[in-house]
Amino acid sequence: QVQLVESGGGLVQAGDSLRLSCAASGRTFSSSAMAWFRQAPGKEREFVAAISWSGGRINYADSVKGRFTIFRDNAKNTVYLQMSSLNTEDTAVYYCAASETMYWTRGNYWGQGTQVTVSS
Repeated sequence: QVQLVESGGGLVQAGDSLRLSCAASGRTFSSSAMAWFRQAPGKEREFVAAISWSGGRINYADSVKGRFTIFRDNAKNTVYLQMSSLNTEDTAVYYCAASETMYWTRGNYWGQGTQVTVSS
């Protein structure tokens, strides 16, 4: 089992930056690929970014490429999502997910989510 706890969400203005954190406990974090997803009101959950166990392989959704950065600190069992140039379309609940594989395949464990609201 893996427990994931997201933090760092909040209300910001368009153009601002925000950093989300996801603290993991339980299964060996350093051997798990991690990802961020988001779900906006009335929409399906969508992929945002993923990072492999070592950080050597990273993928982004086209909508956030160049604005968001995913990175991890295996010593702290934490994965981060640095978000910049936020716009109203980034408003969503952001979820952290862990895979049971070293490279991202699917989310086997999910956090409860943290709300990000971007005002114009």
